[in-house]
Amino acid sequence: MYPDHVAIIMDGNGRWAKNKGLPRLAGHKAGVERLKEIVEATINCNVSFLTLYAFSSENWNRPKLEINDLMNLLETFLNKEAKKFLKENIRLRVIGRRDRLNRRIIDKIKELEINSDKNDGLNLIIALDYGGREDIRSAIINIYNDFIRKNKAIERLTLEEIENNLMTKGIPNPDLIIRTSGEYRISNFLLWQSAYSEYEFVSCNWPDFNTSIYIEVLKNFENRDRRYGQINEY
Repeated sequence: MYPDHVAIIMDGNGRWAKNKGLPRLAGHKAGVERLKEIVEATINCNVSFLTLYAFSSENWNRPKLEINDLMNLLETFLNKEAKKFLKENIRLRVIGRRDRLNRRIIDKIKELEINSDKNDGLNLIIALDYGGREDIRSAIINIYNDFIRKNKAIERLTLEEIENNLMTKGIPNPDLIIRTSGEYRISNFLLWQSAYSEYEFVSCNWPDFNTSIYIEVLKNFENRDRRYGQINEY
């Protein structure tokens, strides 16, 4: 059985471009094309949730020119794919900070979220200016303020209350997290949510992560024994 929620760390655009003697922007453009292909494959595989790590909170440390290129690509993607999202019954949600984004991008995100809110096909979640630590930090602040207002003892805090204050509220935790480019780390991605996720680290860079490789990873997931800390008796 395929996972219900797949999350992907789309890594390796720059290395892909460097290996081909191309500018980093060419790698990011190729990555966008691959993203669209993987979204289509996810729909065809009847996976309900797909979360894509598009831009981390640490990515702001990259050269300004590259950041501008990435934001321009993002804006173009949102504008071009808007009608397609609606036509294919995709519901779009964006998690992460928005105060550091361009106003045009913020407005477009809001528009797509509102217009696709009733769609009941693929739930496409884009992690943009997202960091797992910041996600947990903001949840703690919200919970603290709520507990102070209600004069509630912190010892009564439940795991459910923490989850309900994360940016992923209402979204199931990922069953499978895929990272491309051969790196073996999670890079501050869905730290709380991934407590019991299965991982697949793929050696190819993101622009080379085609549908065939994706399907193979999904099939491999079917053989995982997910015990959630329990013991399966045979």
